[in-house]
Amino acid sequence: MTAKKAVTWTKKDLLGLEYLTKEEIELILDNARSFKEVLARPLRKVPTLRGKTIVNLFYEPSTRTRTSFELAAKRLSADVINMVKESSSIQKGETLIDTARNLEALKIDIIVVRHNCSGAAMMLSRAVNISVVNAGDGWHEHPTQGLLDIFTLREKLGSIKGLNVGIIGDIAHSRVARSNIWGLTKLGANVTVCAPKKLIPAGIEKLGVKVTNDVDEVIKKADAINVLRMQFERDESRAFPSKIEYFKTFGITEERLKKAKKGIIVMHPGPINRGVEMSAEVADGANSVILEQVTNGIAVRMAVLYLVSTAKRQKK
Repeated sequence: MTAKKAVTWTKKDLLGLEYLTKEEIELILDNARSFKEVLARPLRKVPTLRGKTIVNLFYEPSTRTRTSFELAAKRLSADVINMVKESSSIQKGETLIDTARNLEALKIDIIVVRHNCSGAAMMLSRAVNISVVNAGDGWHEHPTQGLLDIFTLREKLGSIKGLNVGIIGDIAHSRVARSNIWGLTKLGANVTVCAPKKLIPAGIEKLGVKVTNDVDEVIKKADAINVLRMQFERDESRAFPSKIEYFKTFGITEERLKKAKKGIIVMHPGPINRGVEMSAEVADGANSVILEQVTNGIAVRMAVLYLVSTAKRQKK
């Protein structure tokens, strides 16, 4: 048997799963598994990033992601600074790049950025020499959410290769969907997206996924389903007239899960709209791994922060 070739992390940034190889994704997941063991100890802290400073620069509201990154950095013994749009010079008209360059001048090591514009993280990565980690940019990607979803699947079901995974909900506006699609297909999963026709982006089949509007058909074949938040605030097309109508047609219920394989995994990136994307019984039921996803997010983000900190930087 041929020995598995060792993979070395070389990227200064994590911008999206589109830009990673299968081997790089697996390297992050393997490191996350090691860091999850740290989280199980009585003293949940290692000195890996002692002396490093990480800034969480968030232009959009966030609870889980920002807190998860903050905890991940602190578990690695890094110093952490949280910056939000409302309490920074951004309110005075300072540009994203100027903000980042000022932070770089303060000798920080990593910027974790969330922004409402697609491509913001990549733009920053080209403007500064320090590491940039994408915590969600517009409708583009949310790579650490995709990684923690895949990590949870691998933990629960073993190898990703050959798994049938359904992604159900607001595909058009979901950066989580895109990161999951890139990551899952690279690892060999069979991915089906399911949404109202107006909420399925044109040409998404080119990413290697199947497309359907039949929720029950997806559930029947799936080993796991990832149920996305329905972003009614961005639904200019009025794909559904009401939340009640959406739940009747696409909501995940106990009755629907009776048609599923035994042991189907139910996921959701949060926040959950109970009674819209899924019933409370499903969200809290035996098939749900939603809270485990939250826990796994810390280990995955520890792995990402560690790996980007090891990459050699070339001065611009």
